[in-house]
Amino acid sequence: MRPSGRALDAMRDITIETNVTKYAEGSCMIKCGETHVLCTATVEDRVPPFLRNSGLGWVTAEYGMLPRATHTRMRREAKNGQSGRTQEIQRLIGRSLRAGVDRVAMGERQISIDCDVIQADGGTRCASITGGWVALKLAVNALMKAGDISSNPLTDNVAAVSCGIYAGQPVLDLDYLEDSDAGTDANFVMTGKGGLVEIQGSAEGATFSRDEFNTLMDLAEKGVAELVAAQNAATA
Repeated sequence: MRPSGRALDAMRDITIETNVTKYAEGSCMIKCGETHVLCTATVEDRVPPFLRNSGLGWVTAEYGMLPRATHTRMRREAKNGQSGRTQEIQRLIGRSLRAGVDRVAMGERQISIDCDVIQADGGTRCASITGGWVALKLAVNALMKAGDISSNPLTDNVAAVSCGIYAGQPVLDLDYLEDSDAGTDANFVMTGKGGLVEIQGSAEGATFSRDEFNTLMDLAEKGVAELVAAQNAATA
């Protein structure tokens, strides 16, 4: 029995509220159960120095957790420098979102995705990728409406979900209680068409088998399909 009482292949309740901030070109609040992440997209008419005069656009991301997003207060990283975990996650978000972008069609501009974790209960990086795509989509819509770009540079949805082995059973969409006690923990980033963008997986206790990995992969495909449906509904 999972702590939440969910079936092994059941996602947490997913809600995506769009246009939640006044100034960002795209924004949403994504809630995956008790994990809540604010995602905003900012469009800038510049690119990093290594892309100047290349004709290519760029999508990048920043990630952070508010001091009381977790059970005990954390110090703000702005005071102490970003942790290795934070840097790894925001690079993952940027890589993942770029996988669904035609950077030529985007033009020589940058879209920055800020993912701020308001409340954490497991799966914050996955929620950030899924919500980050929604904010990106809304920003692209604004560019197209303004006539700044002529064709949609988004080639596909990008979403992410966690899977793992908990109490000896493969389960979908781990919450904190499961994540902190899982024998195997994996994050799957996929496109709407089922293409794999990135897999992060490790055995926390005993090793896991190829058959178990295949089961986790099947669960991830189911979960991502549900997330893509939620993304499309939010941006329709």
